[in-house]
Amino acid sequence: MNKNQKEWIDITSGVNVCKCMRCGKCSATCPSYDEMEYHPHQFVYMVEKGNIEPLLNSDSLYKCLTCFACVERCPRGVEPAKVVEAVRLTAIRKQGNNHLIPDQIPEMLDDDLPQQAIVTAFRKYTK
Repeated sequence: MNKNQKEWIDITSGVNVCKCMRCGKCSATCPSYDEMEYHPHQFVYMVEKGNIEPLLNSDSLYKCLTCFACVERCPRGVEPAKVVEAVRLTAIRKQGNNHLIPDQIPEMLDDDLPQQAIVTAFRKYTK
């Protein structure tokens, strides 16, 4: 693990991961819980311990909906979704590319897709 990655994630997220008491309320409210290899409280703990590499290689980065339900439930104000977003941004920069190009969007749209999904996709994939 690169120490600079942990520092960069801490700075980018703006989250003090040491405040987490690992109560699991964030994970309990996560609508993507069943789809994720690592859950919100695990992201926070792994960043705190500097165990970043497994997160960078996990599909859980792209399963997070960034709905911020975990942020609302955290009794300590830890904001796990911001940690996930910072790790995602680290992975994207490490890869040197983005996962979504605006020109790809029209072919992905259908009548059942909520507009919030489009906005979330741009937040997740165009940094």
